[in-house]
Amino acid sequence: MVSTKKNKFLENFLKNLLAWCASALVLVPLALIILNAFKGDGEALTMTMELPRTWQWSNFATVIEKGKLLRSFLNSLLYAGCATILTVSLSSMAAYIFSRRRSRGIGFLYMYVVLGMVIPVNYVTLTKIMQMTHLNNTAIGIILLYTALQIPFTVFLTFGFVSKIPVELDEAAILDGCTPFQLFVKVIFPMLRSAVITAGVLCFLNTWNEFIMPLYFLHSSEKWPMTLAIYNFFGQYEMSWNLICADVILTCLPVVLLYVTCQKYIVGGQTEGAVKG
Repeated sequence: MVSTKKNKFLENFLKNLLAWCASALVLVPLALIILNAFKGDGEALTMTMELPRTWQWSNFATVIEKGKLLRSFLNSLLYAGCATILTVSLSSMAAYIFSRRRSRGIGFLYMYVVLGMVIPVNYVTLTKIMQMTHLNNTAIGIILLYTALQIPFTVFLTFGFVSKIPVELDEAAILDGCTPFQLFVKVIFPMLRSAVITAGVLCFLNTWNEFIMPLYFLHSSEKWPMTLAIYNFFGQYEMSWNLICADVILTCLPVVLLYVTCQKYIVGGQTEGAVKG
């Protein structure tokens, strides 16, 4: 009995030690960025883990002013917010149709949409289409690109939730006089709260962190999101590591706060959706 307890204690100790070591791989670079964001120019050049001699809070004000982060923040908020609303709305409706109409053609269409998660983007063809439709270097164009990029995964995620809703609810709503659109908006969509929050947060995070799409299709600096703003800032102030670290913190802070706030919905939503799909 004593030997068994010792073995179990040793096993738990080794597991905790392994977890702490894995966490350190993530936390050490994060701590390095945070500490150096509050240092002066010369002190931050070494990029060490030492505490700042003087905490330079003015670094963040300098970054906001010189990096034009306020404008890029509003751009990112516009692009990510609109793309998230469009993606969640269209994907939930598509998932509902795919779930209820089980035929060979609908099944093929569902697989065709979901394959968008693994098929790479052809940027040459996409550039030609954006030029022909005059959507290149426009806010509407980048929002539509973000939406198209996120729809396959969102449909796949939402499909599992819709499949768990009994078909009898549809029949009862139709007998009560609901139109197909009213059925979805008033009956089905409110029951997809976990799916909508999960898909919305993941879509917003992915869109906020997107770098390639705006790099290719937004040529005006006035329309750049925060990912391009920090890229441009790094090119101008590549020797000012304190300002670069402050810029990184300000860029990541909104999505970190959003994820921490909605973490329980994301984890719970993904678990529920994985039960049946």
